[in-house]
Amino acid sequence: MSHKRIPKRKAAIAAGSVAALGAAALFLPNAMASQTDSDDATASAKTFKAGDVSDLASQLASQLGDAFAGSYYDAANQQIIINVVGDNSNVINEIRAAGAVPNQVQNSTDALENAAATLKADATIPGTAWSVDPKTNEIRVTADSTVTGTSWDTLESTVEGLGSGVATITKSAGTFKTFVDGGDAIFGDGVRCSLGFNVTAGDGTPAFLTAGHCGVAVTEWSDAQNGEPIATVDQATFPGDGDFALVKYDDPATVAASAVNIGDGQTVEITQAAEAAVGQQVFRMGSTTGLFDGNVLGLDATVNYPEGTVTGLIQTDVCAEPGDSGGSLFTQDGSAIGLTSGGSGDCTVGGETFFQPVTTALEAVGATLGAGDAAGDDGAGVEDPGAVEPSDGASAPAAGDEEAGAGGDELGGAEGQSGNAGDGDGGLDDGSGLVNINP
Repeated sequence: MSHKRIPKRKAAIAAGSVAALGAAALFLPNAMASQTDSDDATASAKTFKAGDVSDLASQLASQLGDAFAGSYYDAANQQIIINVVGDNSNVINEIRAAGAVPNQVQNSTDALENAAATLKADATIPGTAWSVDPKTNEIRVTADSTVTGTSWDTLESTVEGLGSGVATITKSAGTFKTFVDGGDAIFGDGVRCSLGFNVTAGDGTPAFLTAGHCGVAVTEWSDAQNGEPIATVDQATFPGDGDFALVKYDDPATVAASAVNIGDGQTVEITQAAEAAVGQQVFRMGSTTGLFDGNVLGLDATVNYPEGTVTGLIQTDVCAEPGDSGGSLFTQDGSAIGLTSGGSGDCTVGGETFFQPVTTALEAVGATLGAGDAAGDDGAGVEDPGAVEPSDGASAPAAGDEEAGAGGDELGGAEGQSGNAGDGDGGLDDGSGLVNINP
C-alpha cells in the first residue's frame, strides 16, 4: 500500500479537530462549592491551581500514612482539600501547615480500595462502572439502562454488603459504550475516531495518542475520509489496563504541533502531561461534538464495557458522542489530562464519560508529549484561550453545511466534514500551519 508524505503544514493535526464550534467561551472558570466541614479551616488555607493537587496530595500522603484518605480540588475557593480519618491534631496541623484544608471522613483509602476489589469480584457486570469520589468519600457506582433484573439485584446487594456510607448507586439513562463510530478527525477502514495528542515515540519518531479501542479496531489511519494512510498503529491496549494506542506517522519527517485545535482558528498549546484531580475543570475536544467543558468526578474508574472491563480511567461529567473517541481532555493552561474512552448519554441529555489518563498512556508506550512544532509555517500561532469570544455555550457539528451534515450513507457525514471551506479534498490543510477547519 502506498503512503503519502504529509506536507509540514498539513501534518500539524491538532488534537480533536471539529467542523464547527460554538463553545469556545467555555474557557471561563466554573464555580464549585466547597464541601469541607470547617469554615475556619478554609479561612487560613492557601490558594492553589488544580494542577498542584497531585504533587501536594502525594507529599501529604507520604507524611500522613494511613490517616490520608484522598484529596480533591475546591475550584470556588482555589483550595486543596485533604481527607483524613481520625482526629489526630498533629495530622490536622500538618495539613494546615502545607496550606491545604483538612476534611475528616469516615472511610480510609484502604477501605475504599477493598470496596472496589469486592465490586470487581462480585459485580463485574456489563453496563456498570465505579470510581472513587473523594468529595463524598465513597465509591461512586453507576449502572446503565441495560442493568436490570438479576444483574441489578446482584449489583444492589453487593453495594449494600459493603456497609453504610461506603458506596452509592446511580442509574444512567443511556448505555456504556466506546465512542468509536461517527466523527471526522482520523479515518480507517470504516471507522472514525479523534486524534488525542501528538507525541514523540521512544525511538524518536513522530506519533500520536488515541483511544485503544480505535487502535484495536483499525491498523492504518488517514487524515481524510477514503484518503491514503498517514499513520500506523504501533501499540494498543483495550480492554484491560487502560484504553490507549500509540500511532506512528508513516513519514518520519512529519512535524506535528503539540496543540489542541478548539475551532475558529484558535488552538491551545499543550506544554505538559498532568494527573487529573477531582473537582478540576477540564475541557474535551472531539471530532463529532467539538469543545465541551465539565469537571472531574472520580479517579481510578473501572468501566465494564460490552467488549470487556477497562480499569484506571478518569470519570467526568463532560459529554461526548460517537466519533469523539481518542479526543483530547485538557486544561485551560495547556495540560494534557486524558483521552476520550467512552460512556453513556450524549451532548443533548448529558451522561457519564470516561477518559484514559495521558500520564499512564505515555509511560506504558514509552512516549513523550509533543512531536515538534509548526514554527516554520507562516501564521502558525497559538491563540490565548482567554481571548475567545463568547458564544451560545454549545458546541456542535456544522449541521447547516451540506458537506458536514451528520447523515448520509457514509460515516455520519460527507468527506468535506473534515476539510476547510474551499478545501474540496476533505483534508486538514488551510495553509496556516495549524488546523483550522471551520465550515
